[in-house]
Amino acid sequence: MAATIKNKIKSIRELKNYTQEYMAERLGVTQAGYSKIEKGKTSLSYDKLVEIGRILDVSVEDIISFDYHRYFNGFNKITGNNNGSILINTDSTSVLKELYEDKIVLLEKLLSRTEIELDRYKEKFGEI
Repeated sequence: MAATIKNKIKSIRELKNYTQEYMAERLGVTQAGYSKIEKGKTSLSYDKLVEIGRILDVSVEDIISFDYHRYFNGFNKITGNNNGSILINTDSTSVLKELYEDKIVLLEKLLSRTEIELDRYKEKFGEI
């Protein structure tokens, strides 16, 4: 596997705020096994790359062409105006909005899982 692919997968995963454990669970491998993918210590088939892309909600082409510096280039275009407030360009705002929306979805899923687990404990041990 090309060194750049492993770094791109890791960068996209981190941008999505996914853990290695989350990715491993979705791929049906151990966390250590997934870690080897990101470290380039195991070969990565095209099918596995497609599956990783599906989990990350990006295409294989998006993974291959991902450029961390270009992705965040818009964040460097922050300017001040004459009343002292900060303006962020529209492209950066839309990227930030998308990242936060993704994070909200993940937090809602985590909350749902936590509530289900709490209900199981309540059934098993009763209310406190």
